[in-house]
Amino acid sequence: MKNVTAAEAHTLQQQGYTYVDIRSSPEFESGHPEGAVNVPLIEVDEDSGQMLPNPDFVRVMQANFPNDAKLLLGCQSGGRSARAAQILATFGFANISNVTGGFGGARDPMSGRVIDPGWAGSGLPVEMTTPPGHGYKDLAAKTDTEK
Repeated sequence: MKNVTAAEAHTLQQQGYTYVDIRSSPEFESGHPEGAVNVPLIEVDEDSGQMLPNPDFVRVMQANFPNDAKLLLGCQSGGRSARAAQILATFGFANISNVTGGFGGARDPMSGRVIDPGWAGSGLPVEMTTPPGHGYKDLAAKTDTEK
């Protein structure tokens, strides 16, 4: 797994990489990197309303992307996406980059100062709507038809 900044991720997107936003569906729907798709690592449980690990994360990724796909994984600040990258690597995904700073930026835990501005803080293009085929429900539906 490689680490890339949001600016580097934007450049890689233009070279054919897919930005996979692993934040929850509500987080994704409130704004996300332009062109990103959403496969949450942690999702809101419909019954309890609690945030829980998404048991279908790997299955949905496998249904939508080959193991050699060029993937950029991003979350809110870079922590969840680093974990998601590790998980996918164990399942054979070979070309994964973690977007440090994620969408909202990373802060120093001691001082609170921004140490990586992330996607939004870097002024990169943000979408407020989800194009067809980019939302989690659309991607999850492929697990029923592809597998």
